[in-house]
Amino acid sequence: MLVSIVTPSFNQAPYLEATIRSVLEQNYPDLEYIVVDGGSSDGSVDILRRYAERLAWWVSEPDKGQTDALNKGFAHARGEILAWLNSDDTYQPGAVAEAVAFLRSRPELGLVYGDANFIDENGRLIGRFSAAQTDYRRLRRGYVHIPQQAAFFRADLWCKVGPLDPSFYFAMDYDLWVRIAALAPIRYTPRTWANFRLHTQGKTIAAADRCWPEMLRVHFRDGGSWAGILPAKYLIRKAVSPLWRFRLRLKMRFGRKGE
Repeated sequence: MLVSIVTPSFNQAPYLEATIRSVLEQNYPDLEYIVVDGGSSDGSVDILRRYAERLAWWVSEPDKGQTDALNKGFAHARGEILAWLNSDDTYQPGAVAEAVAFLRSRPELGLVYGDANFIDENGRLIGRFSAAQTDYRRLRRGYVHIPQQAAFFRADLWCKVGPLDPSFYFAMDYDLWVRIAALAPIRYTPRTWANFRLHTQGKTIAAADRCWPEMLRVHFRDGGSWAGILPAKYLIRKAVSPLWRFRLRLKMRFGRKGE
C-alpha cells in the first residue's frame, strides 16, 4: 500500500531537516513524501534542495497558510493511506510500517492513531500526549485525544470528506477527524509513533486560544447547541487557558519536573 505523507512548512529551518529525515528513514518501502513550503526565507529551501531527489514533490511559494499548504500537498498525493507531519515534529522509527499493518488487518477502519511524545526545541523528551480511544460521539463532545502527528487515514475517505476547510487555522485536524469518524470507525493503538515538538513559536503555544472557537464552529455546523458538552468544555477551557499555557511553558522549561 502506497503511503503519502505531506509536510507543510514555513520558516522552520531549525527543525525541518529532522522532520524530513524521520520520514525518509522509515523502514517502509512504498512511501511518497511531499513538502509544501510557504516561501520561507530562513534557509528552508536549501534544506529542501538537498533532499529534492528523495521527495515525490515539493514547492516553495507563498500560500494562504498551513491548511492551504496541506490541501495543495494532498492534491498531489497518490497513496492509499495519507498522513501529515508538521515541519517541527518527527516520526518514531517504524511508525509508518506499524500503521500500515494495523490498517491492513482492520479494513473496516478509516483512521488509526498511536501515542506521541512531547519534545522540546532540542528534541528532549518532556512528556506524553494524552492519547486515548475516541469515536464520533465522543469527538462531538470535545473528547479528541488524537495526536495529529501519529494519525494515518485512508485516501478513499479523504476523497469523500476532503479537502480541509481553508477557513480553519487551528482545528482543521479536529474537523477532519469528525468527518472521517462519521463514515468509518477510528481506532487508537498504544504504540508511540511520533514526537510533538513544543516551542514558543509553535501554534500550540502561540495561538492555542483559536482552537476551541473553531471546534465550536464544527459543533454548531453539525447541529449542536449551546446546551451540549463541548460548549461547556469551551467555557471551562477559556477560564483556565492562562494556567494551561503556563503549564505548557513549565513543561518546555523543566521537562518532566514541570508536569
